[in-house]
Amino acid sequence: MNAATSLRVRLPALVLVLQAIILALYAVFVTYDDSTDARLQNNQTDPMDNALYRDYPYFADVQVMIFVGFGCLLAFCRFYGFSGMVFNFLTATFAIQWAIVIQGFFQFYHHGQIHLGVLNLLYAEFACAVVLISFGAVLGKTSPVQLLVMALLEIPVFSAVEWAVLKYIRINDAGGSILIHLFACYFGLGVTFVLYRPALRDGHAKEVTSYHSDILSVLGTLFLWVFWPSFNSALTLKGDDQHRAILHTFIGLSSSTLTAFALSAVFNKRGKLTMADIQNVTLAGGVTVGASVDMMISPSAAYALGIMGCTACFLGYKYLSPFLARHMKIQDQCGIHNLHGLTGLISSTAGICAILMATEERYGPSMYQIFSHRAPPDGDPKLLELQQLIPGLKPGLGRTAQEQALYQVAAIFSTIAASTVGGLLTGLVLKLPCLASPADEDCFDDEVFFDLPSDVSQVKMIKP
Repeated sequence: MNAATSLRVRLPALVLVLQAIILALYAVFVTYDDSTDARLQNNQTDPMDNALYRDYPYFADVQVMIFVGFGCLLAFCRFYGFSGMVFNFLTATFAIQWAIVIQGFFQFYHHGQIHLGVLNLLYAEFACAVVLISFGAVLGKTSPVQLLVMALLEIPVFSAVEWAVLKYIRINDAGGSILIHLFACYFGLGVTFVLYRPALRDGHAKEVTSYHSDILSVLGTLFLWVFWPSFNSALTLKGDDQHRAILHTFIGLSSSTLTAFALSAVFNKRGKLTMADIQNVTLAGGVTVGASVDMMISPSAAYALGIMGCTACFLGYKYLSPFLARHMKIQDQCGIHNLHGLTGLISSTAGICAILMATEERYGPSMYQIFSHRAPPDGDPKLLELQQLIPGLKPGLGRTAQEQALYQVAAIFSTIAASTVGGLLTGLVLKLPCLASPADEDCFDDEVFFDLPSDVSQVKMIKP
């Protein structure tokens, strides 16, 4: 074992410190919310009204995406399958624990405590997804110690940006195209820019796939594909909004999948399909419909967005990723800029168009629930009229559609700027020699960090 990459002291020491911090924070600040506190239940409480039955199905679906979907998807490298899946498992578990506390201070902090329920776990898993998307940019070139530190730093930056954008800029972003996909993409690109390895400019000998690793990766794609409607609809308003979100996500994914197969065959010189396209480009529609997923955009628009996102993602993998690696020192290992960055920008633009076209004739009074920022402010006579039609409607900001569109643009640029700066600073921390970064020749190799089965050495003797 190379002393520079040995985990014997580094990983246990880091985990011990992190667990001590989390345990102390949980002990001091975390308590039960109203749905989990036994003292608030009585013989008149209907157990079926508990928030568990509303939120847990979505939490369970996102769990599958996080641990199975992402895990299998990241196992596409022939000699890096253990690391892709296991480091995903390790990083995700810590990221969720950490996000419960950090997001709790921003969103669930009342009277000196964080009130914990299934909804907290759901929000934490969205934050975890941000970390795992960013992880894709540095796959194969980082140690588990570096990944834990990356999660430790990224979660607070993401939580602060999310809180600021939702509280002060006030945007529509039900599927997280801005706050999840764009943030994760540009944070990851910032990290990989700082961790640039000149020796890997033209690739790495072990950066190859195999028949079985590609099958495992496609299995991850299928899990993500199947559960993506839950991801996009989990935090939307219950009822027709959530219903539309599920429909639009499925339609967008379906159209992007068909388009991916067509493009893969057309651009292959031998007219065959490429597994990398099936593993990644088919998912583009799920991101592209995200910003407008709960709006009245029409099924045809969702279908068109799936096609547009898939095409941009495919061309990004084919032309943009090699350009970024060769000329801009951005070695985006999993092509997160294509699947999350380009599609996130298309989705955000589509969301702005949907906001500009939203009218009461199209939405009815419920427009002021979906676009809460456009609801009349407190004291406006129209607010009282609307509250009679929609009980519980809260005062809004009285923004026009044009004003809200400008706020959406501001959110896009501020999110990209904050995430890029956060990624660059995190990359500088990850360059510290004590974090067990693998040498260039040891990248994309499980053997650096794992005890491997005896048959692996025989496989390595076979040329890729």
